[in-house]
Amino acid sequence: MLATASYNNLGSLHQRSQSGGIVKPRSFFLTLAAGALALILLAGGTLYNILLQSPLSLLQGGVRSEPQAAIFVPKQAPVMVTLQANPDRLESLARSIAAPENRRQTQQEIKDVENNLLARTGLDYASEIRPWLGQEITLAVTSLDFDRIKENGAQPGYLLAVNTKDSDRAKEFLQAAYSKKAIAGSVDLLYERYKGINLIAQRYLEPIAPSTLTSSAVVGDFVLFANDLKVLKSAINQLQVPDLTLKFTDTYRDALKAIDNPRIGLVYINFPALSAWISQLPLPELPEITQTLTVALSLKEQGLVAQTALIGVAGADQLPILDAPVGSVAFIPKDSLLTASGSDLNQLWTKISQDLPKDSPLQQLLTQAIAQVEQPLGLSLPEDIFSWVKGEFSLALVPGGDRPQWLFVAQKVADTDYLAKIAHLDALAQSQGYSVAQISLLDRSITAWTRLQGQTASGLRPVAQLNTEVRGVHAQSDRYVLFASSLDALSQGLTTEAEVIPQNETWQKAIAALPQANDGYVYLDWQKISPWLARRFPISRVAQLPVQPFFDNLRSLVLTSQGSENGIRRSTVFFNLGVQPQK
Repeated sequence: MLATASYNNLGSLHQRSQSGGIVKPRSFFLTLAAGALALILLAGGTLYNILLQSPLSLLQGGVRSEPQAAIFVPKQAPVMVTLQANPDRLESLARSIAAPENRRQTQQEIKDVENNLLARTGLDYASEIRPWLGQEITLAVTSLDFDRIKENGAQPGYLLAVNTKDSDRAKEFLQAAYSKKAIAGSVDLLYERYKGINLIAQRYLEPIAPSTLTSSAVVGDFVLFANDLKVLKSAINQLQVPDLTLKFTDTYRDALKAIDNPRIGLVYINFPALSAWISQLPLPELPEITQTLTVALSLKEQGLVAQTALIGVAGADQLPILDAPVGSVAFIPKDSLLTASGSDLNQLWTKISQDLPKDSPLQQLLTQAIAQVEQPLGLSLPEDIFSWVKGEFSLALVPGGDRPQWLFVAQKVADTDYLAKIAHLDALAQSQGYSVAQISLLDRSITAWTRLQGQTASGLRPVAQLNTEVRGVHAQSDRYVLFASSLDALSQGLTTEAEVIPQNETWQKAIAALPQANDGYVYLDWQKISPWLARRFPISRVAQLPVQPFFDNLRSLVLTSQGSENGIRRSTVFFNLGVQPQK
């Protein structure tokens, strides 16, 4: 899945941040990229009465054309983000997504995104860019150190390529805008002709950020903006050697073939180079590694689909193992906050543990999460549970008082001695001071791990109170074993058929949006789980800020993996924005 995208380079970055302080990301590109993604995400709902009038093929999810600006981007570029639709069209879609009472606020949010998106050009979007803007906006970090001067450190090259529907009109607007700034005395204009193309550079009379896009040129159907003339010239040079551009790079071409679906946006990441850019290094630490992630964003009824292609990870090819939701979800409560389901947990764990290096951030996070479950009972999840779960399984977080409770369902498989494994878990609980008792719940015999806790109240006459702490419970059905962290969670799993998640309409629509052949699902009810995530992981609130309107509309999301083939690992994420198609 997407989790395997973090690899050796990002792991070394984590180590540097631990020893030498936190490495701050480059805010310029992150701001621009967040702006482009925000426009895409804000427009992530299918509304038939608008799409039928659209000159784009958005009714089928987007357009099939490749980002043309990739011809200006070198193959070693750390990251490229492309919006493949005119922002005005997406603005119309996003306004229609919003409820009538929220449309004014939505319109202002969109305008803020549009202005911020191109703010570093020094141009006004509405009056100086919109009149000639075409159907593509591409942002890229094209180099880690464009001037290669050791004394000034790594100086990344930033390129913004904007498609124009009228190149002559674009030239007129640019000339008028720059002349206005020159007359106002804020810049000096420098003109240069390079390989038959007129370049314009703005020399600001006051100090500016190195990432400001000061140079521009009209090249064919694109207006190019860069933070230095050298970066601009390098982009033009790419036209002379197309084989060295991203457009003709094997990994990029293979990824596009693997996710050749209609889309409104594309994100390409070169992980070794991205790690070097974030770390402010002039070169990747391991340039021999090829590891890339390509994400295509498509419109879908009621939401947005992100399809990914990950290239360069270890492991043999593996086709999807499922063609329908597993039966274990029939025990998952209808209002669960999170649900993960699949088959052969033992194999899945082995794959994850092999694919993620021990020093990677994701591996460390996973290890910490598992330790929180293992330590209270002194067990080893891989050995005591994962090893015998070779059939269907489902895991859920269910509502339960101050914090969610967990529920785990595992299929009984004939060639595994699951009864001995369950007895071993009971023995572990007893070794930690818990009593193993048989009690009745919903006319079913269950096993509970309990311990009495004493509490003395203060006062003239102390009163001793005994409370029963329940550490865990488990029960069995004909085909499955159920484990839970509380009696309440288990009782929710043993409820009536009408109250389980397959009867949840939101879950049904989310699953229907994904490929039928897959390796299982991870489903989040965003409206229910986001408050809990914000309390437990405050950083999640900061991460939402650039695309906050998207998260305000988000109802749920579901992720699945489709295995790997020809060295490409594919995943799909569906974001349910809760939009009802108009009849």
